[in-house]
Amino acid sequence: MVSMKVRILLFARLRDLLGTDSVELDSPDIESVGDAYRILRARHPELEDFSRSLLVAVNQEFADWNTPVEEGDELALFPPVSGGQPPAEADYPVDASGDIYRIVRERIRTRGLVSQLTRDQDGAAVTFFGIVRNNTRGRRTTHLVYEAYEPMALRKMREIGESLRQRWQIGQVGMVHRLGRLEIGEVSVAIVITSPHRGIAFESCRYAIDRLKQTVPIWKKEFFEDGEVWVEGEFPAAEEGPAPPELV
Repeated sequence: MVSMKVRILLFARLRDLLGTDSVELDSPDIESVGDAYRILRARHPELEDFSRSLLVAVNQEFADWNTPVEEGDELALFPPVSGGQPPAEADYPVDASGDIYRIVRERIRTRGLVSQLTRDQDGAAVTFFGIVRNNTRGRRTTHLVYEAYEPMALRKMREIGESLRQRWQIGQVGMVHRLGRLEIGEVSVAIVITSPHRGIAFESCRYAIDRLKQTVPIWKKEFFEDGEVWVEGEFPAAEEGPAPPELV
């Protein structure tokens, strides 16, 4: 049989658990995502506790255990989704429609983002800023660290923007998420929606942040005075795919 080579990317707790951010597999028994995971889990039994709460992607698109795998494919396993300084006056790059989708490692320029997207024909601009708070369930938070599967995250952010345009008559969309270490009071994510009417702007902005939290592969680790923990979303029961493959 012909051997199949695939690369598996690991994120958040999975990366910490295995002590690496990627694993290369080379086996003639790989035909699907489930086959690749079965081989990986045989090598790393500690993955068993995560099997039913994993999300998977192939070439930056969400997949399931039955998705076929081809030579050279890039797989990713991750839990449910929860540098230098550029000039402060610099504009964020825009796409062909005038929207902004960015992942950054510096302070998000919130004022510039709003002014850059607002048009003369807009009657409303609604913003959402996610801000690092100093506590979680009674524990004092010292700081956060965010990481992402960046190429897929940007693709999913753009898909949210396309979905917004299909649902509402909006103007421009801006989504900027920050990675790396964030201190208390800093902005982790900024979303801006402009529209001729305020009702649409409010509704679409709420939809955008909810979808970002559900589908964009970005995670945070929360640091406390007495420990640290990866903060992960709940695996949506209504959307669960097939059970993970069993070892043979």
